[in-house]
Amino acid sequence: MNDNLVPVPLERLKETFGNEIELVAEDGRPEVYEIKAEFQLGPHVYASLQSAAMAKEQEVELFRVILSDSGEPQLETIEDDEEWELAAEAYDDLLFAGDEMP
Repeated sequence: MNDNLVPVPLERLKETFGNEIELVAEDGRPEVYEIKAEFQLGPHVYASLQSAAMAKEQEVELFRVILSDSGEPQLETIEDDEEWELAAEAYDDLLFAGDEMP
């Protein structure tokens, strides 16, 4: 991927699921996440989600968004560290787009 890519905000997840999405935690329990942002970066689409526990620590979880055969958005874990870093930087760029850097 190119480091000069600019994230493009999207709303597909919110249009499909609303402001929150329920995922199954590793222990099998359902956990509700707020959809903080969704954006396209190059050919890929990413989403940042935040559970109530993560909000206390000001953390988010990043996922790749893919479309199912029926066209519904689904989430995939980002396995590649370099891809995760690019998505995290793009999310930060979205958050601080209006802020001036010192």
